Amino acid sequence: MESEYDRHDAVARATALVGLFCSPTEFGEIRNVGAEQVPQPSRTLLDHRSHMTVAMERFYGCDVCLRVVATKADGGDDSPSNGWYAREILLETPAGVVVQHGIVRINLASLDEATAVEIRRAQRPLGRILIAAGMLRDVHGVQLLEVLPGPHLRQLFLADKSAAAAPVYGRVANIQLNGLPAVELLEIVAPGP
Repeated sequence: MESEYDRHDAVARATALVGLFCSPTEFGEIRNVGAEQVPQPSRTLLDHRSHMTVAMERFYGCDVCLRVVATKADGGDDSPSNGWYAREILLETPAGVVVQHGIVRINLASLDEATAVEIRRAQRPLGRILIAAGMLRDVHGVQLLEVLPGPHLRQLFLADKSAAAAPVYGRVANIQLNGLPAVELLEIVAPGP
């Protein structure tokens, strides 16, 4: 069942997550789009109710690696399982090719302590951790986005930082763990998959 939060505008949801780490202007221009407006293969990679980690690994035919760009927490960095924890990440192939940008905000109180500690350890993608923990998870509230990268995203995505960036595509989603709201996501496919 769709909650009131799910019906919030995708742009507002994405902007709230972006604001945890940089100004929306620095990040880029975000626009809500329908699935028919998202070109392939980005549409296949984004328009589903599964973990992006799984979708990326299936598409690229290899495990993806986590690179954490920044973290924030309301319980302080020493609090392994209280409050919320957010991180801005890149997923990369083993060869170091960036395939996805993401921002995730997690209610650590909705996790067991071992899973919260593993997430904060920042060595594996969130999807892999939740799957390995055997947690019942429901990805919902998926809404698709078009993003015209600003300086922040261009710096993360492009080798030539001065190059004009073409639009990229992403999604916002929520994950319920064991029936409780636990995770907010912004996930953007890197240019040129």
